[in-house]
Amino acid sequence: MEHVPALDEDLKKTLGPATAKVLAEQLGLHTALDLLHHYPRKYAERGELTALTELADQLDEHVTVVAQVADARILTFNGGRGKRLEVTITDGNGRLQLVFFGAGVHKPHKDLLPGTRAMFAGKVGMFNRKLQLSHPAYEPLGADAADQDAATAFAGRLIPIYPACAKLESWKIAKCVDAVLPSAGETVDPLPPALREGRGLLPLTEALLKIHRPATKADVEDARQRLKWDEAFVLQIALARRRHADSQLPAVPRRPAPGGLLDAFDAKLPFTLTEGQQTVSKEIFDDLATDHPMHRLLQGEVGSGKTMVALRAMLAVVDCGGQAAMLAPTEVLAQQHHRSITEMMGDLAEGGMLGGSDRGTKVVLLTGSMGMPARRQALLDLVTGEAGIVIGTHALIEDKVQFHDLGLVVVDEQHRFGVEQRDALRSKGKQPPHLLVMTATPIPRTVAMTVFGDLETSVLDQLPAGRSPIATHVVPAKDKPHFLARAWERVREEVEKGHQAYVVCPRIGDEDAADPKKKSAEADGDKRPPLAVLEIAEELRRGPLAGLSVEVLHGRMDPADKDDVMRRFAAGEVKVLVATTVIEVGVNVPNSTVMVIMDADRFGVSQLHQLRGRVGRGSAPGLCLLVSEMHEASPARARLAAVAATLDGFELSRIDLEQRREGDVLGQAQSGVRSSLRMLAVIDDEEVITQAREEATRVVAEDPELERLPGLKLALDALLDTEREQYLEKG
Repeated sequence: MEHVPALDEDLKKTLGPATAKVLAEQLGLHTALDLLHHYPRKYAERGELTALTELADQLDEHVTVVAQVADARILTFNGGRGKRLEVTITDGNGRLQLVFFGAGVHKPHKDLLPGTRAMFAGKVGMFNRKLQLSHPAYEPLGADAADQDAATAFAGRLIPIYPACAKLESWKIAKCVDAVLPSAGETVDPLPPALREGRGLLPLTEALLKIHRPATKADVEDARQRLKWDEAFVLQIALARRRHADSQLPAVPRRPAPGGLLDAFDAKLPFTLTEGQQTVSKEIFDDLATDHPMHRLLQGEVGSGKTMVALRAMLAVVDCGGQAAMLAPTEVLAQQHHRSITEMMGDLAEGGMLGGSDRGTKVVLLTGSMGMPARRQALLDLVTGEAGIVIGTHALIEDKVQFHDLGLVVVDEQHRFGVEQRDALRSKGKQPPHLLVMTATPIPRTVAMTVFGDLETSVLDQLPAGRSPIATHVVPAKDKPHFLARAWERVREEVEKGHQAYVVCPRIGDEDAADPKKKSAEADGDKRPPLAVLEIAEELRRGPLAGLSVEVLHGRMDPADKDDVMRRFAAGEVKVLVATTVIEVGVNVPNSTVMVIMDADRFGVSQLHQLRGRVGRGSAPGLCLLVSEMHEASPARARLAAVAATLDGFELSRIDLEQRREGDVLGQAQSGVRSSLRMLAVIDDEEVITQAREEATRVVAEDPELERLPGLKLALDALLDTEREQYLEKG
């Protein structure tokens, strides 16, 4: 009788140690269940050929293609001592060359006769400006069935193409899947029967069989729909349970006192809050007044006034005797927030100090690089309650930092903090403090629902009055060098008008001394190293910006030097600041009107949008120039064109997400290939995510511990391995 592996059985038992090792190390697959959830990425049909024309975009990647041999010939070299087999394959639209060398030419020469159809897998390379696969693995697709019906069925069958690696081709993975497919019958269905039947979804076992071994394209579609629901629903159950648990926690209601600090601050404001700021503030104040902790995400366009909203929330908490802490990801940003908040508050930020307002409070800064006397004073102000507001970096999290009564934690640029860091700060309250998470990276609604599904969301999409539009242009430095020369002229013109400029580079430039191997590796590669702050600053001082005060700012500078440069730039003494992305968020110098981003193609869409938001913050219009040497037809240039075409951060974040994928929406990585979502695409499957959230909220309200749904509880436990469990618990 055929062995049916248990779902949690190690693949060594079923497939042998060598294959199991490759699956574990290269693809992260350890058990039969893991392999059942390693879905085909596409399907080839024996009756139709896979497009070879798409390979140009997949240079250096491992690919699997289905094609037909057009011709094959053996060539000799080295006076006849060396042999090379060249095989040309075609799919009717494109052609691709395969090469085999040495003693390995004879078998493929015999197998790959003209007219043979086969699957080929290998790494796409380039030789003499032509794409090729060198020594690809191959699997002939000849029909050995005698009767015509069997041959037709064979030709029409869908061939699953699996995400593969160099050591294990797609068809070998297919054979591994065949070995564990009988286990599909052992899977426990996580969806409640009423939900599954009500939405006409396949049972899980049937969906797994159809995704791996479909008879028709309709089978694939039905299976995909069911498996998308699994991912969306189990994820939303996890988030719904967190929302439910949070709603059960106690918190101290914080209501601003009439005639207190908040009213005094509002009376001093020289402008009126935007309608959006007023609406969002009301949502936050309503949350702060409840007796369970607020968990709110405040996302807003660059320059929409999030800091003002957060400050008013902090003042409301201080009004009723509590303290507020703002956690910033970098010292530059913490110092910038401290400077701008104390300026906005004026004498209200000098409580207990000579000349301070009697209704004021102390606003202290706490960073890792502060001198010991200032640090000691800040810690004392926090533990006594003298300081109502503290702004700091991860230094706030250290054990020795104690609060008198922490009522609100504001986390700026949430995606830059580990969960443990946020949790450590929240645990410093006598009762769980209220939490406000801010991000300037606009997130499409469904992404927010999936990544931050445990948080209520507020959106600021209205710019305050007086903010200027930003014009963005791509500067093709290689094709049109005179455009780059004109860019530096524009910088000089802006400075002569009394304004200031940023020049952003992807690299600092002192890395080479630390790691000479890195430099030689970059020099050996086709692509030159990214442009560096130190090198560009020197070139500008000697060349196009000679005579202007050009300074540098980057993360490896001494903190006192960083603060000094930022102060002098804010004061207008420094005219051109050449920096890394350390200026990406929060830096506010309204007199800066122009930004030149070097090697702009090396930055993500959202990052470019963030950087651009540093200019146009005053009454003069902003200008952002995206410098790139990439070819006009390249995907990188298309990305830059998209940034130049719109100032809508939400639209850009959709483009960004479509290009980069979701990342592990439950883990701390917010982008890249590591994803707990195998079937669900956050942007494309909005409807499924929305419906799954509604269903999950209803299920958890009725049965928070999922006692009546053991299959769902099992699926949740499988999804939430230890790391993700902690992530959700601490979020």
